[in-house]
Amino acid sequence: MDRAVELDRAVELLVRQVGHWQSPRWSALAADGNVSRADLVHRLVQEVANLAADAEGQPRRTVPRLANDLALPDQLRVVAADLVAAAPASEALARAAAEVAATRNAL
Repeated sequence: MDRAVELDRAVELLVRQVGHWQSPRWSALAADGNVSRADLVHRLVQEVANLAADAEGQPRRTVPRLANDLALPDQLRVVAADLVAAAPASEALARAAAEVAATRNAL
């Protein structure tokens, strides 16, 4: 399977899982119990953004944590699209897809 398609599919599955959540579900602890679900997804957004920056040869930048956790699925879509647009090595796309899947499982 094309790695970009694999990443898109993983992102879409996660977004479908969490896209309807309201604030209480976002603030609940993730399955590992160490951080909130929102923190876990924001960490994923940052990781994918870092991969995109590396692929573009740009410095890594901190992804802002918006006040409304309901924006997290959209942030993930944006950084994933940025990564695909950067045309990285397939290993970066595979790593991003694996991180998305792992986060989805941890929620």
